Order: sequence, then C-alpha cells, then structure tokens
Amino acid sequence: MELITILLTSIVFIYIVILLQLILGFDKIKSYKRNGAAPKTAFSIIVPFRNEAKSLPNLLASFSRLNYPPELIEIIMVDDFSTDDSERICIRWRMENDAIDTTLLENLRLSDSPKKDAIARAIPIVKHDWIITTDADCTVPKNWLLTIDNYIQSHQPEMIVGAVAYKAKNNWFHQFQQLDLLSLQGTTIGSFGMGKPFMCNGANFAYTKKLFIALDGFNGNQKIASGDDVFLLQKAVAQNPEKVHYLKNRNTIVKTKPENDLFAFFMQRVRWAAKTTGYQSTYAKTLAVVVLLMNLSLVLGCGLWIVGKLEGRILLGVFSAKYVIDYGLLFKANTYLLKGRWLLPLASSIVYPLYASFIGIYSLFGTFTWKGRQFQK
Repeated sequence: MELITILLTSIVFIYIVILLQLILGFDKIKSYKRNGAAPKTAFSIIVPFRNEAKSLPNLLASFSRLNYPPELIEIIMVDDFSTDDSERICIRWRMENDAIDTTLLENLRLSDSPKKDAIARAIPIVKHDWIITTDADCTVPKNWLLTIDNYIQSHQPEMIVGAVAYKAKNNWFHQFQQLDLLSLQGTTIGSFGMGKPFMCNGANFAYTKKLFIALDGFNGNQKIASGDDVFLLQKAVAQNPEKVHYLKNRNTIVKTKPENDLFAFFMQRVRWAAKTTGYQSTYAKTLAVVVLLMNLSLVLGCGLWIVGKLEGRILLGVFSAKYVIDYGLLFKANTYLLKGRWLLPLASSIVYPLYASFIGIYSLFGTFTWKGRQFQK
C-alpha cells in the first residue's frame, strides 16, 4: 500500500507542476486589441468537406456576413466525394454570392489522410499568400478576417493559431464535450505562453503559402489520418518558432458543433488522440504520457480502494488535487472562450479519468471511423 501511495502522489505532483506551468503560460498570452488599420491582406480560405449538407449552409452564411472586402477573399471548397447535397449547396451559394471568388474542387486521394489531401489539392491553385483553413461544421465571426489582417500588419507572423469553441446546448453531454475542448484550448494557449507550442485546431488555422512550401507541406505524416494542423505547426515551430503566433482575441473565435451521438464522439476523440504518437515535440509527448498516467492512476486507484488496497483518504486527496489544478486551467479558458460562463465540472471530473484512460489506450491500438470510412492506427 505504501508503494502505491508513493506512485500516486508522485504522478499527481508531476501533473500539478505541468498544469501550473500551462496556467502561468496562459496569462503570458495577452489579448490583442485591433487598431484602425485599413484591410490589406488577401486570404484564401480552404474548406475540406464530406457529407456536410446539414452544416454547410451555416458556414457559408457566416462567410456572407464577413466584415471584409470581398475582393480580398478567395474561398476554395474541396469536396471529399460527398454522397449528399453538399456539392449542390456550395454551387447554389456561389451563384448567389458572386462578389466572392469561390472555387469548388473534387478531392484527389493520394495518402491515408483525406483532409491533408484536400488541403494539398487546393494549395497549388490558391491566388493569395495567406491561407486559412476551417471546417464545414463551423461558423466564423464577422470580424474574423479583419482581426487576423490587423494582427498580420502589426506583427508580421507566418503562422497564426486561433481558438475554437463549441456552440453547445444546455445538456450534460454537450457540456462535457465543451469542458473537454476547453482543456485542449487552455493547453494550446498555455503552451504558447511557455514557448513550447505543439497544438492547434485546423478549424481556425492560418499560414502563408510560402511557409507551407518551405516546410514541405504534409510530407512525413501522410499515413496518419488526422493532424493536418498539429504536425504542420510542430514543423514550423522546429524551424522558425518566432514566426508562429497565437492570436488571442474574441473576434477570432470560431464556433463548431459538439457531437450528438456517443459513438461519433468516441471516434472523434480517438482520431484526435491517435496522432499523439506522431508528435515531433518531446514536451508534447511527455505531457500526453503524464496526462494518461494521471487519469489511469485514478481509475486503478478506485479499483484498489474497492478491494481494500488503498485508503480512501489518499484517493480523495489525489482526486481533489487534480480537480483543483484542472479547474485553474479550465477557468482561464472559460473566461476567454465563453466569457466566464458558470463552471462547476464536478460530475464531468469524476467521469473524465475513465473516459480519458479508455480513449488514450484504445487510440494506441484500435481503429476508428471518420466520415463513413475506417482508418487504421
């Protein structure tokens, strides 16, 4: 029992130190305030999609509301062999919004990653140097491009990472997903503040075509189904970290939809976790291992407590320590992304260790489905 106690306390201590660093790093990324500079950056927005007939109208409507000169916007929609009305929706929108240069392409599958293929399909024909990727199930705020342009003029980056939040309903399943995403977004911002960025979200990701070519695009990780965002980010950080920036401004937060189906949610999280083994960043791999060990130790600790091999007060102490430090990072992310909406994730925190342990272990060995296709680890 003493050895188990030492292991548990050692893991939670390391976990607290890492989370505390992320919390301190979060505060180092200051919110950017837009100035009155006139728009000048031309953007090529790339949207890969497959069977998104229900979501595309909302995304396209948000494009129509963009507060940005249409002549500085190019949109490239890449259809990954949809079997629904997605293509027809895009064509109709293009006809109704002819002031914005819009191109519809069919994907060209060359690797095990449909999304990377879709982006790589579009990049050779983009007309502008700045590329922004987003997803078909998202909506973008009206001052999205205006704020990014302003930041580019002020700071001259070559890659910009922005935030993504769920537009969630008031039910526990949606709120659980929101908390999970908040933890990822908090980690993203905190790692930038620490000077060790390794994570981003392709639903709100911008970079220059020149940088993409210099990094040799997605070469080196085409066998991993996802990761069009994080692998490119980690390449950029390894080669030119001072040109990789996080843009912290509420006018750039892209909204997306949580899953309504438990299996779809599970497959999505497995897909996200599966790319961890391909990370170039040593810090990222270390963090992933520590987080898995922390959650797994709580699950195993519950089992040991049930069979009388661990004192309940020790298990409660470890859980409480994890809860408090997690809450610190979630509070920061919640304040920025959701404007400080009431947050008391006790029930989610009890379920989370089992969920995270299962996802983490399954992602190492299992397959997953995505957009009606099955992928190997």
